[in-house]
Amino acid sequence: MICLKSDRELQTMDRANGLVHRVLRAVEKAADPGVSTGDLDRLAEEMIRADGGVPAFKGYRGFPGTLCTSVNDVIVHGIPSGKVRLREGDLVSVDCGVLLDGFFGDAAVSFGVGEVSSEARRLMDVTRKCLDDAVEAVQPDARLGDIGAAVQRRAEDAGFGVVREFVGHGIGRALHEEPQVPNYGKAGHGQRLKPGLVIAIEPMITAGSWRVQIDDDGWTARTEDGRLAAHFECSVAVTADGRRVLGLEESIHA
Repeated sequence: MICLKSDRELQTMDRANGLVHRVLRAVEKAADPGVSTGDLDRLAEEMIRADGGVPAFKGYRGFPGTLCTSVNDVIVHGIPSGKVRLREGDLVSVDCGVLLDGFFGDAAVSFGVGEVSSEARRLMDVTRKCLDDAVEAVQPDARLGDIGAAVQRRAEDAGFGVVREFVGHGIGRALHEEPQVPNYGKAGHGQRLKPGLVIAIEPMITAGSWRVQIDDDGWTARTEDGRLAAHFECSVAVTADGRRVLGLEESIHA
């Protein structure tokens, strides 16, 4: 079932997503060579709880971390660990979710540790632009396929792969709500977007094949060919006159 949000509910989701964006900025700033993904996870949890939030991922279907910390060929759902220490040149994707005042926020960023390869820089740049294109496609009476088509066109025109196994999703009082939001598809197809709908759009783009393999831990999703992956995400509300990316103003002015 699709759950449309009221203006008051969107204000709460703005605050939840503002906290997510503040955490992501702090994590990126702290991600120096030698720092472990476990260190970043502790930083994130401390920030979330200090602001009255609850880590949304921790314990979700058994996931052990506050963050998903995915390094180099890990696409998504990397488990934070004191044993995984960042190195110069790593490409790191961090996904963060928060529950605040009854509503969820969800966003992700990718960044480099120190100097990264030209391929890593280009992959992150294209993936960020995939998200920008997808957000631009959000407007009343647009279709879900418009979003996926925008991501797929940008990524594949650059020679990159679009992950199929994982998709974006509705978000609100639950972390994952209907509808699913694929990063591929046909423009003009799929469900129409209505004001009050909030969706988490999250392109996951690879430098090579889009195919995925899962580690024995049951969570860590890697590129099948060992090539780099990048991941950006934001939560977007459909409004009467277009769209609003939730949390950006809140994260700046808090």
